[in-house]
Parts: sequence; structure tokens; C-alpha cells
Amino acid sequence: MEYGSGGGGGSGGSGGDPDGSDSRRKKRYHRHTAHQIQRLEGMFKECPHPDEKQRLQLSRELALAPRQIKFWFQNRRTQMKLDRVSSIAAKYIGRPISQLPPVQPVHISSLDLSMGSFGGQGMGSGPSLDLDLLPGSSSAMPILPFQGTGISDMDKSLMADVAGNALDELLRLLQTNEPLWMKSTTDGRDVLNLESYERIFPRANSHLKNPNVRIEASRDSGVVIMNSLALVDIFMDSFSLQNKWMELFPTIVSMARTLEVLSSGMMGGQSGSLQLMYGELQVLSPLVPTREFYFLRYCQQIEQGSWAIVDVSYDFPDNQFAPQNPSHRLPSGCLIQDMPNGYSKVTWVEHVEIEDKTPTHRLYRDLIHRGLAFGAERWLATLQRMCERFACLMVKGTSTRDLGGVIPSPDGKRSMMKLAQRMVNNFCASISTSNGHRWTTLSGLNEVGVRVTIHKNTDPGQPNGVVLSAATTIWLPVSPQNVFNFFRDERTRPQWDVLSNGNAVQEVAHIANGPHPGNCISVLRAFNTSQNNMLILQESCIDSSGSLVIYCPVDLPAINIAMSGEDPSYIPLLPSGFSISPDGRLDQGDGASSSSSTTASMGKSGGSLITVVFQILVSSLPSAKLNLESVTTVNNLIGNTVQQIKAALNCPSS
Repeated sequence: MEYGSGGGGGSGGSGGDPDGSDSRRKKRYHRHTAHQIQRLEGMFKECPHPDEKQRLQLSRELALAPRQIKFWFQNRRTQMKLDRVSSIAAKYIGRPISQLPPVQPVHISSLDLSMGSFGGQGMGSGPSLDLDLLPGSSSAMPILPFQGTGISDMDKSLMADVAGNALDELLRLLQTNEPLWMKSTTDGRDVLNLESYERIFPRANSHLKNPNVRIEASRDSGVVIMNSLALVDIFMDSFSLQNKWMELFPTIVSMARTLEVLSSGMMGGQSGSLQLMYGELQVLSPLVPTREFYFLRYCQQIEQGSWAIVDVSYDFPDNQFAPQNPSHRLPSGCLIQDMPNGYSKVTWVEHVEIEDKTPTHRLYRDLIHRGLAFGAERWLATLQRMCERFACLMVKGTSTRDLGGVIPSPDGKRSMMKLAQRMVNNFCASISTSNGHRWTTLSGLNEVGVRVTIHKNTDPGQPNGVVLSAATTIWLPVSPQNVFNFFRDERTRPQWDVLSNGNAVQEVAHIANGPHPGNCISVLRAFNTSQNNMLILQESCIDSSGSLVIYCPVDLPAINIAMSGEDPSYIPLLPSGFSISPDGRLDQGDGASSSSSTTASMGKSGGSLITVVFQILVSSLPSAKLNLESVTTVNNLIGNTVQQIKAALNCPSS
């Protein structure tokens, strides 16, 4: 089993011409066949380091590109070096797995969730488990009850009326202060006056009389480094919206799909464009359910250089197509106004009606109920940070600190940034709690437990095979800024990072993603003689809503492909890392400090919510078997990582 399999890449690829030319960019990605794997494994036993002549022979015999053959052997050799997760954990802790402090026996709280039945066998026997694997990868689109076909003209007319009314309401919410909005006396945020709102916008079918229904409403504004037309095109592009909108908000939007373009806009532009969409929004923790809804997105140009985009939930007749975890999105969206020098002023309103069918987990109660977890501040902060990243992507050379001469060109920088962005997207998708991601709870760490899920990867750019994702969320009485600094510090990394095996880490390349020094991409090298061919790709980012530190092992040949400016799309990534957010509680004066630039809009939170995520390639073989020892090992791995973090930050262990 391979921990966080990164750059080897050889677990999948497309059949193709043996010269490995640019046609690989156009060919559809396919998994290796059982025959190909059997032949490669047989060759590996005879010769783990085949020369070029032998690789060409295998290429012709198996109809694989020479680059794929080379990557497969590199990945297989790396797999042999890392052996299994249990051995890595032993190196990390410095003791065999049997001598680790007890994290309590693994207890599966729900045996029907994708892991099959254990058959009553004891853990010591290490049984293999037949898995009810989820189809596709973590980014697979769920089967929707409504696919957006067969909408009648009458329904389209009704949808247009709903969208038009929603836009009118949104503009008033964006531009009116009192009596609709009041300033909070505790944190200075805009708070919606519900009594005034209901009086100005009465609704016949209001659900507010239901005691379990509440409204979350928030408003924020700020300057974004992108002009209005470019922003509108990202929001309204129906041809590649799943990529563009999700890539703009990877930490928030876990799924998006345009079901039908109801109106394409006037004179070939976006003004008047109306789309029926499906979306899922997330908080990066398995403790928080995704919010799922069908909605209308409507765009209107208000005047030259000024645009409004509104989203509003659409309720189908008789609620026949309601998602399983529905949220009713009241008119939400933004007003985008051009400023000099290609900047925009964006004013954002987020407005949703929630029925709490299950209690909110206590760790996230303050963050969610104060409207911070899904609020306008988080949307706007993410938009500002991502636009800064896009701006750095377009700048040639000035944002790269190449410490070892390893990024020779602007193309190399852009390729590395694309690779890191894909790593971030994969990480965010791996934590999703949508219907396509079913989590099972293991007991033993704390009252939260370790949540695990498994899925079968077949997508290009990810290791082929069965992947086990494990995550837990903890609260620490340390400011989010200090936690972020701890994870980014090369000097403290050996205290928690299994990949460094307790050895010092050196940054060999650095790419800035914005003016904040914490927003950057790094290539790290661990001083470990047994893995000289392995590097660590890391992206860290921070804004007022929280921060991320995401990393992935990538072998040297794969890094060289990206740094030379070649297409990095087929470099497999399996990232792990940390999501850090404020706890949403108002600062009680406990002395925790954080920079004002990253906490002003989040209520000066003193504590942090930290989600720890590991992804492990269980097997690259077609047969889906999972040894229970693997589950035990990853449970212990997360448990001991958490204990190491608490000890390093001087926090109580319980």
C-alpha cells in the first residue's frame, strides 16, 4: 500500500502511439488492463530498473507510451521504498506499530457505508474486505433526479419571472442600509433585520413559522483584482462552468452543473443570460453536511461597467426534484462595478433559508449559526485571494523565487501553478460530504472520531486504484494565524509530517500567489537518503475566512515535467493536509493573537478548527480488497499526528 502516492504516475494512462508525443494530451485516459499490470509486475520482479531498450520493448508489447512505462516503474520502486502505511507510521513515530500508544480499537459505527461487512473476524487476522466501491472518483457527479431536459415554455416563463423578481430583491439588499441592515455591536458585521425584511418582501409560503427554520444573511464588499467582464464570464460560462466556477471557489463549491441555458443573453453578451443549475456548497470538514440545491442564475448589466448576478433556489412543482439535503437559497449574489486599473468593487449578499433536520455539530455551531461558514465574507475573501492567484499566474517571472535553478521559464512557473491548483482541488473534493461521498466513523481519537471513506479512482491525474481518505476535526485554543504559521514553518515540519520521517526539510523552489507571504507554492526536499528521488509539492493559502496547507509527494521526474513547462495534467496527485478556520466564537480575551488583516471579518476568533486529512492509495490493482490493518494504521496515524500537533503547540492532549 502506498502513502499519498504522488509523482510516480504509473498506475494509469492511455494507450497510444509509442513515441509518447503530444497526442497524450488529446487521448482519453484509460486504466491499465489486468494483462498489462501482470506483465509489468513480472518484469519488475526480474528487473526493477529496465533500460531504455527494455522500456521500448514493453511499450510496443503493451501499447503504452514509453513515458508511461517509465513512470510505472518509478512509481513501483517508490511503492517498494515506502512499503506500507504501517511502516511509514513506525518511522514517523520511531517505534513499531505494535508499540504505539493505544488509540483504542477501531469501531465501525455504520457497516453499510461503502466498506462492506467485516464478517465478525478479529482485527488480528487482518481480513480482506470486499468493498462496495463508489463509481468513479471523488469528483464524480451525483445522479440528479432532474437533468434539465424537457422544460416547457410555460416553465421557462415562470423561471424568468422568478429570476427577475430575485434580481430586484437582491439589488435592494445590496444597496440599502437601514432599515434592512444594521451594524452588529459585537463584530461590526452587517446583520439583516428580519422584521423589516419580511415587511418589505412578504412571501406567502414563508417557512419562518417552523421553529427549525432559520435565515442566514450576510453582506460584505471589497476590491478584487479582476475586471467586471472577466468575472461575469467566469460566473456565466455554461460550457465549462463546472471547471471555471469550481476552480474560482474550490474551498466552497464542491459540485456545480449547468442543467440548461434558458436564455443566452442579448446580442451575444451575458446581459440577460439565465441558467438552471445544480450546486453543492461545503465547509472543509466531514462534520458539516453539504448544502445542495437547484437554482436559477441570472445576469444583468446595470450600466456600463456595472453588472449584477443573482442566484435563487427554484422549487419544482410538488417538490418532485428536491435534493436529499436541500437548502433554500433566497436571492443571493453580487454587484460588480469596474474601477480604474482593471480592478472591480464587488458587493456580495449571501442569503439562505435553512431547516436544521439534524443538530449542527457543536464544534461548528458558532461558525455556522453566525452566518460565517457559508457567508458573504467567506465568498468575497476567497474571490479576492483567487483573483490575486490568477494575476500572479499571468505575471512573468517576478513572483518566482527559484532557489536552485529548477524553474527555468515562465511556462514552467505556470505549469507548476496549474499542478498545485489541481492538488488543491483534489484535496477539497476529498473532504466532501455529498451523497457521492459516504463517510464511516472510527472511534478512538476523541468524541469526533476519525471519519473514513473509500473510492475508486479512474480519473487522469490521480493514482489509479482504491483510495482511502481519512479525516478528523479538532479544536485548539490557538489563533488560526499561529496554527497556519506552525504548519508552514520548515523548522517545525518534522514534528508532524510523516513524509519527512523526522528529518529536516529544505525549500528548493517558491512561487508567490499574492501579496501575503503565506499564499505560495513550495517545492520541499527532505534530507532523507533513502528517498532522494522524492520531493514534496505544497501550496499554502490564507484569507480572512481561514487557511489551507496542502502537500503531496511527487517524484523528481514528474516535477521536472512541470518545471520544464510541459503539460502536468497526467502527473498523479494524492494530497493530504490541513484546513484551518476560526471557531466563530467571539474573542473572550484569552490572549490569543492573530493579524488584523486575516481576522477582521470573522469576529476576532481566538480558537481554531483544524481538519486533518490523509489520503492513501490502498491498491493500484483492479481487484478491490482492503485489509483491516490499513484502517487501523490510518486511524493510529491520524491519532498520533493530532497528539504531536497538540504537544508542539502546548495544548492539552484531551
